Amino acid sequence: MDLLLTYDVDTTDPAGRRRLRKVAKLCEGHGLRVQKSVFEIVTDDASLLQLLDQLSNTIDPDSDSIRLYRLPRNGFDNVQTLGIAQVQSHREDLVL
Repeated sequence: MDLLLTYDVDTTDPAGRRRLRKVAKLCEGHGLRVQKSVFEIVTDDASLLQLLDQLSNTIDPDSDSIRLYRLPRNGFDNVQTLGIAQVQSHREDLVL
C-alpha cells in the first residue's frame, strides 16, 4: 500500500526534540523523506502496524500529531512537483 505520513512534534523542550529525532528515524526506516516532516511509504499491513505501534509509543499524544493518508494503489506514480522537489522511485532496487 502507498501511504503519505506527516508529523508535527512539539519541540519546545529537550524531550520534544528527542521525540522528533526518534519519529524521524522510525519513518526513515520505512519510507522516503520528501519534505522535513513528510514521508512517502510503500508497505504492507504487518509493517504498517509495527510502525504505528512504534510511533504511538514515541509521541506525546497531548502535544504531537501524526497524520497518515492511504493513497490509491501506485499513487506515487502520479506525483507532480514544483521547485526543487524530485520524484523518487519507491519500487526499484536501492543501490548504496
